Amino acid sequence: MSSPEPLVPDRFPPASGRPAPPDLASIDPTLDLAEEIRLLKSQKNVVLLAHYYQEEDIQDLADFVGDSLDLSRKAQQSDAQIIAFAGVRFMAETAKILNPGRKVVLPDYEAGCSLENSCPPEAFRAWREKHPGAVSLTYINCSAAVKALSDIIVTSSNAEKIVRSIPPDKEILFAPDRHLGAFLSKKTGRAMILWPGTCIVHEQFSEREIIKLKARYPEAKLAAHPECPETILKHADHVGSTRSILNYATTAPGKFFLIATEEGILHQMKKLAPEREYIPVPPDNGCRCNECPFMKLNTLEKLYLCIRDERPEIVLPPDLLEAARRPLLRMLELS
Repeated sequence: MSSPEPLVPDRFPPASGRPAPPDLASIDPTLDLAEEIRLLKSQKNVVLLAHYYQEEDIQDLADFVGDSLDLSRKAQQSDAQIIAFAGVRFMAETAKILNPGRKVVLPDYEAGCSLENSCPPEAFRAWREKHPGAVSLTYINCSAAVKALSDIIVTSSNAEKIVRSIPPDKEILFAPDRHLGAFLSKKTGRAMILWPGTCIVHEQFSEREIIKLKARYPEAKLAAHPECPETILKHADHVGSTRSILNYATTAPGKFFLIATEEGILHQMKKLAPEREYIPVPPDNGCRCNECPFMKLNTLEKLYLCIRDERPEIVLPPDLLEAARRPLLRMLELS
């Protein structure tokens, strides 16, 4: 597999200026926001996609709730006039890349991602150039410009399958999550050169707290996301994507499940199997660090404004859309 011609990130500038912050003061306080959102979705032909890490009210309004791979597929398949994406910005960008003919809006344009922030396009391009001929597998948690510089995009759901598909004589670069990369390397036996990024949420889980919880609930099973450090994963009974964790915790034998991923997923677990007990693994310091601060920027009020006003809108230059689409389509083919 040959590497693409290097793309200069400066060719892909962001849309001019950053969108103005949501005007929350413009909302009539007497409105039933959930009902208004339902009406607007119907009137404007809007599909609402939401990640598992969104607040409960938003998940309950969504037409589809899923992880990154699920949401990518739904974005590609949607024939709605408008895609409202309740997630973080790279997810909304992905929806636009896969369905460029649709308007894509998200509740808060500042909903970014620590993994995306850890991997600037200029630095990523320089890293690639140091390894000519290598295959670049890039986790979907990255900017559109980094996607455009990659060979194949992966998610935590399909990464193992895609790693195994790469010819054994090919060097692999994996970015931006080093913990996911290390987990995949260990599981597949495939050496990879890892970018040093991490997720601020999964990095915070505490091995000490897991040991305490396992002593308190000796029959509890630990389900962990592969973005967690090895110190957490070594205690896990199941390691997998967000959807995989959801399936495991709601169907595996047992009553008590320790969950080492963003705690927004617990809402769907309680809906699917309410008789079980789901215990979010905390950090050491008592903070709410197992909540993603970027995901939680989206609120019901911002979602209402987003659909009402059809902004902030994701706008990407045509050449960036085309360049970033290729590795995403390659991912979907291999999945």
